[in-house]
Amino acid sequence: MRTSEQRVIGMLGGMSWESSAPYYWLANELVRERLGGLHSARCLLASVDFADIETLQEAGRWEEAGQLLAEAARGLEAGGADVLLLCTNTMHKVADQVQAAVNIPLLHLANTTAQAVTKSGLSTVGLLGTAFTMEQDFYRCRLASHGLTVLTPPAAERARGASHHLRRAVPRKGAG
Repeated sequence: MRTSEQRVIGMLGGMSWESSAPYYWLANELVRERLGGLHSARCLLASVDFADIETLQEAGRWEEAGQLLAEAARGLEAGGADVLLLCTNTMHKVADQVQAAVNIPLLHLANTTAQAVTKSGLSTVGLLGTAFTMEQDFYRCRLASHGLTVLTPPAAERARGASHHLRRAVPRKGAG
């Protein structure tokens, strides 16, 4: 029996699958917290192949990436989703394109983040994420439109952090 309060969440993930998993977990934690007992989130997941998205990102082919996500969003809507969630920050660059493809609301993470930050009484937020998210305006400006001051690490720090991450992520010969 469907709880009248529950809407079906259409989760658009796979960018990367590791970053999509916490969205599923958090949705279920919140539902259990709000409804109690054995309640869990009603959701649909469309997981795109991140290799395809990453290729488009690196080539600056955002319109095509948006088309790919819009198609997946239409599938979630057709499957019964009442609301749409992009399980990634970076692809909010094409959020308007995705929203235009469906008739259900897209919950924009920058809006919900800004609301939570503002509600907590803060007016300054640090933005950490991919270079696309930190360096381009699509996310930063959305946060700022809520009256927030948005800080990102200086370019040199971002580059150092990225190279440190790569050194840790790439196995060295003989390691193991």
